[in-house]
Amino acid sequence: MDTMIELPAMRRSAELAPNTADADTRTVEVVWSAGARVRRATFFGEPYDEELSLDPAHVRLDRLNAGAPFLKVHELDTLDAVIGSVVPGSARIENGRGIALVRISERADVEPIWRDIQAGHIRAVSIGYQVHRFEVSKPEAARELWRAVDWTPFEVSAVAVGADPAAGFRAQHPLHDCVLHRRDAPSSKKGPIPMTDQTKTPASDAATQPAEPVETEDTPMTEPNAAAPEPEVAASETRSQPKAQATPAPDTEAVATRAREAERNRVSTIYDLAGRLNLERGFAEDLVKRGVSVDESRRLILDQVAAKSDETRTFPHVSVPLGGRDERITRRDAVANALLHRYSPTLFQLEDAARQYRGMTLLELARESLGNAGVNTRGLSRDEVATRALHSTSDFPEILSAVTNKTLRQAYEAYPRTFMLFCRQVLATDFKAMHRVQLGEAPQLLEVGESGEFKRGTLGESKESYKVKTYGRVVAITRQTLINDDLDAFTRIPAMYGNSIAQLESDVVWGIITANPAMADGNALFHANHKNLAGTGAALAVDAVGAARAAMAKQTGLDKKTVLNIRPAFLIVPASLELKAEQLVAQNLVPAATASVVPQSIRTLAPISEPRLDAVSETAWYLAASPNQIDTIEYAYLEGQQGAYIETRNGFDVDGVEIKCRLDFGAKAIDWRGLYKNPGA
Repeated sequence: MDTMIELPAMRRSAELAPNTADADTRTVEVVWSAGARVRRATFFGEPYDEELSLDPAHVRLDRLNAGAPFLKVHELDTLDAVIGSVVPGSARIENGRGIALVRISERADVEPIWRDIQAGHIRAVSIGYQVHRFEVSKPEAARELWRAVDWTPFEVSAVAVGADPAAGFRAQHPLHDCVLHRRDAPSSKKGPIPMTDQTKTPASDAATQPAEPVETEDTPMTEPNAAAPEPEVAASETRSQPKAQATPAPDTEAVATRAREAERNRVSTIYDLAGRLNLERGFAEDLVKRGVSVDESRRLILDQVAAKSDETRTFPHVSVPLGGRDERITRRDAVANALLHRYSPTLFQLEDAARQYRGMTLLELARESLGNAGVNTRGLSRDEVATRALHSTSDFPEILSAVTNKTLRQAYEAYPRTFMLFCRQVLATDFKAMHRVQLGEAPQLLEVGESGEFKRGTLGESKESYKVKTYGRVVAITRQTLINDDLDAFTRIPAMYGNSIAQLESDVVWGIITANPAMADGNALFHANHKNLAGTGAALAVDAVGAARAAMAKQTGLDKKTVLNIRPAFLIVPASLELKAEQLVAQNLVPAATASVVPQSIRTLAPISEPRLDAVSETAWYLAASPNQIDTIEYAYLEGQQGAYIETRNGFDVDGVEIKCRLDFGAKAIDWRGLYKNPGA
């Protein structure tokens, strides 16, 4: 049964043969694989054994024989990491071992590494390889065995003993496809399987292969003949047996080997888990030194990951030195700030970096920008400087664009848009019509008798629609403007555009109030059928406001029965009634007759004065509910283009720079029940 999974590139320990080092040719032989069996583990899952077949038909040597790189600790990011290469054609398999000849670079910085290899100080190497196909079997009473029968070694690296197994190689390579062929299992594991780097010599290999050092990349290498002390428990058990019943002495070498293997597995697993979860190496080292078991380490690692996720992430301030492109941006911002300060010292404070440009004319700044771009301006006339500054690769067009954009945005945001208090803002994803459903109240609950059934109800709804429209204008700034040092063209004109855009938004929204358009039901926004228009006009006073408030509270849902109890939050008046509205909601400063006291509920109304209402009526006044309670008027910007938007380009029809100002905006009354109108008297 074949299963396709994704695997990262992997690595294995191997060894150099220092006695083969040739000082004349700067070559040394590498035993890049001996077919050792490696224990792998899925994340918190069942471990399995991996074995690389050294059948010549199973190993793709093309990349090694093409001159694969000899790297420094699997570094792949810099050319300095290449300290040599495999001699083309030297990679081969002999007597069950993979062997290759490596030539060391003659660079000066590689010379110390070459001397350490000759002296035998550097013996460990690691290969990087990709497995294309595994044959998976399950030996009886043993771990599952994955045997690589199609794989490619592609690089050899000199490594130090005890390297962090999570520090670099696998995380820097993409996943690749690998086929698992299960010979005796009905199903396969799902998903990509992360791996660890733990190495041991299988019993089957020990009898047929030369003795080799066995190592992991997490613990020091153990010499093949090194003896380890016999565990105390085994010794004590042996001594405690009566002489008459003495048992054969245990195989101390086998016991020591099993102990070393268990410790290596523990160390490797701890480092691998901590590294894959991006924990500090010091945390893993502490667990290793304290002899914490694998199961307990897993629990502590998960606790540490949870603790890190609760910490507040902080990002240190990074100072970017001047130089290259960063210097251009800094200089560009400084020039723009100097021009903005010249336009309005109160709105734009002069920054320290901009002081050197204070007092310079537009033409002088244009000449400065050309010089910074490498253009020689000596001998150029004023007209030539202006023309080249507007049509070259200098920063000057971008500086002018930044100045116009900031002045426009400042004026746009400073303009009083009174409609924003009682209207709701949304974003439109395109220019298609947006349909807004006017939801009714939920159906009333009905009594359910014993053993009775729950009856179904429906929500009433009405639909309103509108869409975003585009408004815009283009203004040209010519070279004559630069020559005449007319800064107003870059500051006051965009500022006026900012005011114009804000005014346009107000015109659109307040136009809905004054035009009283028809809603989806065919009736006007303010209409007797909507119960939001006073039958008889009354002057702005406590009694009239109280009657209007009561009418809003009595508004019903779309079923004409459910009382909504809408409470007004805003008192909207034309400019001619602004003072009277402010007096109405003001606090009573002196004792007054009971009949003239303004109730606290009316004094909580927020007055909104809008002069656009005077053009229609100087006596009409309105109440509006909060948009958080019920829909009133909704306005929308195109997503990503909120508010005024500026674009600039080198002029084609004019000899200068063209500035395009654009607004994508739309508005519509969504519901009439949150608004009330009294024609006044």
